[in-house]
Parts: sequence; C-alpha cells; structure tokens
Amino acid sequence: MSGRVALVTGGAGGIGTEISRKLAQEGYRVVVTCAPVFECPNLEEWKRLRKEEGMDIPVYEADVADFESCKAAVEQIEREVGPVEILVNCAGITRDSTLKRMTPQQWNEVIDTNLNSVFNMTKQVFTGMTDRGYGRIVNISSINGRKGQFGQANYSAAKAGMHGFTMAIAQEGVSKGVTVNTISPGYIGTEMVKKIPEEVLKKIVAQIPVGRLGKPEEIARVVAFLVHEESAFITGANIDINGGQFIH
Repeated sequence: MSGRVALVTGGAGGIGTEISRKLAQEGYRVVVTCAPVFECPNLEEWKRLRKEEGMDIPVYEADVADFESCKAAVEQIEREVGPVEILVNCAGITRDSTLKRMTPQQWNEVIDTNLNSVFNMTKQVFTGMTDRGYGRIVNISSINGRKGQFGQANYSAAKAGMHGFTMAIAQEGVSKGVTVNTISPGYIGTEMVKKIPEEVLKKIVAQIPVGRLGKPEEIARVVAFLVHEESAFITGANIDINGGQFIH
C-alpha cells in the first residue's frame, strides 16, 4: 500500500474529505480533484486544515463532467506524483426536481457530473492499471440509486448507472488484477445534509432503523478496505451503508 497513488474525485467534499484523510493515514499518496468554483469554494481552508493534520494532499483542478479536463488532470498527476493505482469516483451534485418540472439542463448536469464523470476518469487510468497488473476502483453511488427517490429522477438514474458500469468494468479488469466495486451510502451527516431543515431531517432519521445519520468516516473505512491489496477477491460488488434503511 505504501506509496501507491490514490486519486479521489470530489475529494474536498464531505464524504470525499474523510476518504482522502483515511487513505492518507493508511499510507497512500493521496491526490484529489475538484472544480473550485462550485465543488470546493473553500479550497484554501481545506488545504490548510489538511496540513495542520500533517497531510500533504495535492489538489488538481478538473471538471469531471468534461473528458478532456479529466485527461489533462490525470496526465499532470501521473507526471508529477506517479501512476494512479487507486481511483475513487466520489464527485457528485444534485439538481432535484419532479419530472414534471425538471429541465433538460437539470437532467444533463447531474448525468454529466455523476455518471459520465465515472467514464471520464476511469478511462484515463484503467489501461495503465491493467498493463501494470494492479488497480482498485471504487465508485460512490447512493441509496437512491438502489431504491429511487421522489424528485430525483436524474440523480437516481445516474447513481444506478454507476453500478451497471462497475459490474461491466469489473469483468474487464478482473483477470488483470484490477477490482471495481460500488458503495451506496444512505443519509450521511455531511454539512450539506445537516443544512436540511430540522423537521425534514427528523423525518429522514425516523426512516433509518439504526436511528441516526451515517458518519463520513464509516464510508471511508469501507473504501480503505476495498482498495487494500488483500481485497483482491471482491469485485463487481455493491456495498450498502445505510443503517438498514434499504435492504435488498
């Protein structure tokens, strides 16, 4: 594990930050990508906090919805840091609306950022992984990609599509030492979720059998498990982390 380069897209977000921190603690050379304008506007503060924790995590600007932007970012990362052997596709957005009111822009923005991004980033590193005979890819999906959610046709479709991609690419990589898996978190206590109105949040928590929101660290712990060298027999799988809210 020590020294392997781990790339986390959306690595400065709520869940992405904990994944980045956990992998850095495990000895990986972690790099993250973000689109500073909308994805991580407090980037300098994020960098400062990581340095205070003793972590030097380079941040590369990339629009994950744009293939050429991803290509340029990965080329720079591999030139400056080293070949990417672990990829965590964590970047994502929401543009919630009922189908009756959803615009093509709302649909396309979510599909581009949440689903096309997985192709855009994986395409840049997959051949290198198979050529070297080692790779770990983890795609962060969602409980709503598993069960659907009112007002999230775009988000649910994108997140469900992520696991279809996972299962197909897992079959392409398995004989070459590359595993590909999905994690589907439920409602996690990130800053974004905590901004949900209190009454609405109470109703959400009431639907979770374990009786609380998940913790970002709980997602990060499973990511660290899946990308470990000793997890080579796990591929094409989806792991639900939702406190029992959806069991299938």
